[in-house]
Amino acid sequence: MRSICIAAALLAATMAASPLAAQNKKVDNALTYFNSGEYTKCRDMLVKYLPKVKDRPTKGQVAFYLGECSRHLSDSRNAMKYYRQAVQAKYSNPLATLYLADALKMRGNYEDASAQYSAYHDLVPQDARGEQGVADCENALKWMKNPTRHIVFPARWLNDKESDFASCFGADTTTIYFTSARESATGNDKNANSGSYYADIYVSEKDKKGKWSIPVPVQGAVNTPFDEGSPFVTSDGNTMYYTSCKNLKNQQLGCRIFTSTLEDNLWGNPEEVVLFADSSVSVGHPCLSPDGNTLYFSSDAPGGQGGRDIWKSTRQGKNSWSAPVNLGKDVNTEGDEVYPFMDAKGALFFSSNGRGGMGGLDIFRMATKDGKTTVNNIHYPLNSSGDDFGIHFDSECKRGYLSSNREGSRGDDIFGFFLPPIEVTIEGICKNEETLIALNDAEVQMTGTDGTQNTAKSDGAGKFRFKLSENTDYMFVASRKGYLKGISKETTKGLTENTTLHTEILLTPLVQVVELENIEYDFNKANLREESKISLNVLVEVLEVNDNITIELRANTDFRGSDEDNMKLSEERAKSVVDYLISKGINPERLSSRGMGESNPVTVSKKTAEKYPFLKEGDVLNEKFINALPNNQEKEICHQLNRRTEFAVTRTDFNEAGIPFGSE
Repeated sequence: MRSICIAAALLAATMAASPLAAQNKKVDNALTYFNSGEYTKCRDMLVKYLPKVKDRPTKGQVAFYLGECSRHLSDSRNAMKYYRQAVQAKYSNPLATLYLADALKMRGNYEDASAQYSAYHDLVPQDARGEQGVADCENALKWMKNPTRHIVFPARWLNDKESDFASCFGADTTTIYFTSARESATGNDKNANSGSYYADIYVSEKDKKGKWSIPVPVQGAVNTPFDEGSPFVTSDGNTMYYTSCKNLKNQQLGCRIFTSTLEDNLWGNPEEVVLFADSSVSVGHPCLSPDGNTLYFSSDAPGGQGGRDIWKSTRQGKNSWSAPVNLGKDVNTEGDEVYPFMDAKGALFFSSNGRGGMGGLDIFRMATKDGKTTVNNIHYPLNSSGDDFGIHFDSECKRGYLSSNREGSRGDDIFGFFLPPIEVTIEGICKNEETLIALNDAEVQMTGTDGTQNTAKSDGAGKFRFKLSENTDYMFVASRKGYLKGISKETTKGLTENTTLHTEILLTPLVQVVELENIEYDFNKANLREESKISLNVLVEVLEVNDNITIELRANTDFRGSDEDNMKLSEERAKSVVDYLISKGINPERLSSRGMGESNPVTVSKKTAEKYPFLKEGDVLNEKFINALPNNQEKEICHQLNRRTEFAVTRTDFNEAGIPFGSE
C-alpha cells in the first residue's frame, strides 16, 4: 500500500461500478466508508460480516466489495481471493470476472487470467478489455521468455517493512531521495484511505567506499504530519519539487506540488507551485525536463482523457508556470497515467494502467521523432506482474531505480536496475580467395578503435573467434605464408542486444593475378570514374597491411580497335590507377604499371562460370571464341570481362626504410 500513489488522495476518488444494496446497518456503515475512500475501515467491517452471510447473492456482493477494497489498497492477493468468491457465488456484476482476471494477472497467473478475460469477453463482448486482457497475458509470457538485458535488484538498504517508493537522485548518483511510510515518519497517525502511516521524504547517501547511509527524513520544513513524497531534485541538488497531500476532516483538498530550496543542509519553507485555480484538483508526481523549463506532473483536472493524466506546464519565471496542457491521447487514456520522468535524452517515461501490460501499473516510454510520437511498454524485467512506477535514470540512461510491489517485495519497495554492456562476439573464417577452401593456421590480428588488440589463429576449419566491445569499429587482418594478408571490417555501433557477428576473410595466393572489380573508365579514355575509386580504396588498404610487397598494375582492353590504340589506352589506364594510389599515400617505389592491350584475354574461372551459365570454366575469351557466340548480349558480356584492371605481386621484400632490393 502506498501513500500518495494509488491509495492516497491523489488517486483515491475511483468508486466501484455498482452500489451494494444495504443488507443491514453494519453493511450500510461499511459502504459509507467505502464511498468516502476509507477502504481499510470498510474492509475490516466486511471481513467480519462475510462469514455470517448465508444466501448466495448477498455473499457474492460482500465478497465483491471486499475485492474492491483490496484492489484500491493494492492488495492483489486478497483481491484475487475475494473476486473469486464473488464469481463462484455467481455475483451478477460481470466486473467481478474482469477484476478477478486483473488480480490474477497481477499475481503472475497469466494462464488463469487469460481464461477469466475470455469469460468476461463472453459476458460483455462490446467491452474491449476482455480481448485486450488476453493479448496482455500473451505479451507478458512472451516478454518474460525474451527479457531485456536489464538487471533488476531490490534496494535493500533503502527499503523498510512499510512502503518505500518514488525515489530520485540528488545532485549525482551518490544521493537518493525517496518516499517512505515507515514508522519513523513525522506523523503518528495513519492515512484513513490506505491504512498506512503518512509518508515523508527520506534521504540516503553513499560514501567513498560505496556504502549507503541509513535513510533519514530530510531536514528542514518539507515533511509534515501528512503525506509528502514523489520528490524531484534538480541536477545541482539545491531545489526540490514534491507532492504534499493534506487530509483534513470535512475539507475537500487535492494534493499539491511544492518547491523547497536547500540552504545550509536544511530544506527551506515550501512554496506552492500554483497550476490550477481550483484547490480541489489534485496534482502530484512532479518532474522537470533536462533544461528545467518544462514541468510534467499527474492530475485529475477536468479536460483530461479520464482518470489521472500527464500534464505539462512551461516556466514563466522562477516559480511561475503557464496554464497546464494535457499531453493528449498520445499518452493519456481512460485509466491512470502517473509518475512522469524525462531522461537526459528527452524521452518521457510514465506509468499507466490504461494501456494494458503485464499487470497493474506498467512503465511506458514516450519518444517523438520527426513529429511522430510513439509510446511503448518497456517490457520485462523493468515491468512485472505487479505495479511498476516511479522510474528514474542516471545521466547516461543506463542505471537507475524504480518502485514496485512485484513478487518478493513487502508492499511497495524500491528496486535498482542497470543495463550491463552488451555481449558481442565475432565468428570468422579464413579462406583461399581463388578456391574458397578454408585456411587453417592463419594468424588473425584484431584492432579496435577503442585501442584494444588481440590475436588468434584459425583452427582446422579455418575458423576464429573474438569478443568485442560496444560502440567500436574493428579491423581484422589475417596472414598466412604464401598469401597476401586479408582484411575484414566490422562495427558494434548501433547494436542494442547481445549479438554474434560473422565475417569472412579471403586471402589471395601470392602467385595469383588479382582482378580489381568495378574499375570503370570514361569511354575510350583513361580517366577513372568516381565509382572506381571505391574499389581502389580497398586496394590501398591491402597495400597498407601488406607493406612488404610491390605490385604491378595491369590494364586490359577488348580486341575491338587497333592493337596500337588498345596498347596505348591500356598503358594510360594502368598509369591512372598508379597515380591514384600515389595520391592516397602509397610509396611510388612500390608501384609499376603495364598496359596489356588485347593480348591477355580472360580465362574463365569457376566463379565466373557460375555467374554466366553460357560460359564454362577454362574457356579463353579470345576473338575467335567471342565471335562464335550466338548473340550480341553474350558477346558484350565477354568484351566487358576482358576490359579489366588487375595487379600482380612482384616483390615481397620491400623495406620502407629505403634498403635497396638485393642489398645486404
